[in-house]
Amino acid sequence: MKAADIQAFKERVHRFVESLSSEKGYSQHTCRAYRHDLLEFVRFMEKETGRPGAGDASKSLPNVQGEERTPSLDPVGIPEIRAYMAMLHRKNQKATIARKLSALRAFFDFLVKHGMSRTNPAQGVRTPKRGRQLPTHLSVDEMFRLLDAFDTSDLKGLRDRAIFETLYSTGIRVSELAALNVSDVDDEKGLIRVLGKGKKERIVPVGQKALTFISRYRKRLETDKRFQRVSPHGKQGPLFLNKDFKRLSTRSIARILDGVARACGLAVPVHPHALRHAFATHLLNAGADLRAVQELLGHKSLSTTQKYTHLSIDRLMETYDRAHPRK
Repeated sequence: MKAADIQAFKERVHRFVESLSSEKGYSQHTCRAYRHDLLEFVRFMEKETGRPGAGDASKSLPNVQGEERTPSLDPVGIPEIRAYMAMLHRKNQKATIARKLSALRAFFDFLVKHGMSRTNPAQGVRTPKRGRQLPTHLSVDEMFRLLDAFDTSDLKGLRDRAIFETLYSTGIRVSELAALNVSDVDDEKGLIRVLGKGKKERIVPVGQKALTFISRYRKRLETDKRFQRVSPHGKQGPLFLNKDFKRLSTRSIARILDGVARACGLAVPVHPHALRHAFATHLLNAGADLRAVQELLGHKSLSTTQKYTHLSIDRLMETYDRAHPRK
């Protein structure tokens, strides 16, 4: 690609990502992931088409009125997409490759829809087959051991215990928890208002254990003289705050959990999403309805929730083998 083509590609990536936010309501995290994947493809094309014999990929094509379309993305075809996939196979997992190909398909669909490209070359490339990947999960005993490991004698410990009690109690995403405000928690009804993916609001129940630690944390926080000096935002302020009394980030939450998990000596990798997995798995193992769990998790598709049923099926098979007379 020529420099003008590369610049045009980047501008169209920017327009596409903006449309994801404004038209589809995608989160900043999702938009950032799309932008990252697409700009990686731009860098690949910039490098590949700079070698000898690749000059055809920078030609401009005429539009339907016979006027020159400059620059054009039509020269990006199936061979270029396949070459990119081959490069990805050398350093990425199949799930990552599938995600990057999906981003390209969505991007070129956008270009075709807005008359900036005639075809979607990514549609002609097959998605790599992925093996069934089961989510990392903690047993009930491991989950309790993790939660009991927090030292709640100070403000930070109370906050951290409240955070992870809430994640496990509700099954909400770590991004949803970080975005919670004080007003989103209804102590009397035992409910939390969550703004999920696509800016869709849902109401989820929260257990008494989590509510107790949230209450203890907020009461301790409100007696802190430093907190009182920074003009707290009241009910509209963030629920969980960092040391500077600003909204706690998802990255900080992940770091806190990693440190406690290491101290506990847990055998499985632990990240905030693992608590969401534990929430779903433990509910299903206890006989919860799959569609009810789908609603609690905020999944658009039931198939997304079904990945958590593997443990329930294993448990059913154990029962069957133990009890059926003609197993």
